[in-house]
Amino acid sequence: MDHNDSPSLPQLRGRRIALTALTALAVLTAALLAAAIVPGTLAHRVLTMPVRGGRHGLFGTVNGIALLTVAALPFAVLAAWVLARRRRSAGTAQPWRMSLAEVGLVYGTLPTVWLTLLPGSRAGEVSGRVSLVPFQDIHTLLGAGPATATFQIGGNLLVLAALGFFAPLRFRALASLPRMLALGAGCSILIETAQYVLRLDRVSSVDDVLLNAAGAGLAALASRRWWAARR
Repeated sequence: MDHNDSPSLPQLRGRRIALTALTALAVLTAALLAAAIVPGTLAHRVLTMPVRGGRHGLFGTVNGIALLTVAALPFAVLAAWVLARRRRSAGTAQPWRMSLAEVGLVYGTLPTVWLTLLPGSRAGEVSGRVSLVPFQDIHTLLGAGPATATFQIGGNLLVLAALGFFAPLRFRALASLPRMLALGAGCSILIETAQYVLRLDRVSSVDDVLLNAAGAGLAALASRRWWAARR
């Protein structure tokens, strides 16, 4: 073996740090999953305690998901740093862009999709409802007042915004606005279908699909200056 091909001391040290960080993240993830699904543990009682009279705890409320998202931010930054270090050691081009795109894609999309799958007050008791007339729900929201319309329409635009912003940066095949619109629409259809099949006491609406896809497309346009040059 050529001595020059052997990893340098800084590279070995970086690999050890990366392996340690990934192991710590894996242990933490396993602990959180155990806390969420194993009844009787202290962590389970804390994480699923009622919030303001609710019955879903931190994992089933908007405030709880927002809190968990903020708490996970340092670990997302650490994961991006570890991935970038590993890529840089391996000589991969643009290690930080690739790593930030991967972590941002997961970190930005998971909580918003999670919110769309929160059960309503009569989940499991009522059949799924659908709204298949385009723009009917949007028109209803606009008539409900500017505050309600802004919150609901803006929220739907943000559901897949992280997907639209980061996916073209990470995957060369998705560096196209029509493809991102199609991907956003496909993912939204899956979400609406899950709401219906799981009987979450939510309305599966074609307008949600349109807004989710539009949000992904607008976010893709926001990052176009980077992925268009890369394409």
